[in-house]
Amino acid sequence: MWILQAAGKQAGALTFRVQAGGVKTVGRATRADFIVDAALVSRLHCRLEAGNESLDVIDLDSTNGTFVNGKRVEQARLTAGDRLRIGRTELTLEKAKVKS
Repeated sequence: MWILQAAGKQAGALTFRVQAGGVKTVGRATRADFIVDAALVSRLHCRLEAGNESLDVIDLDSTNGTFVNGKRVEQARLTAGDRLRIGRTELTLEKAKVKS
């Protein structure tokens, strides 16, 4: 499982979990799987596709772009520790520990 979490005053309020094999949309719209109600976020901003070892992000033609580690991307593969910025909201990616 992958966890995306905002830092600062949004911490806790914005925590998203994606299971391996999951596909989720991120945006302001109520139809988005993960809602980020913030400035510069498009209605359907990006899509997340989770694998076992990485999380892919695909920009959905957002107005203000999707950024990984400060670089604008159309599509990118993220791993633990990477930073995903959507509008002014920055989320850090971590891989959840598997309980045995």
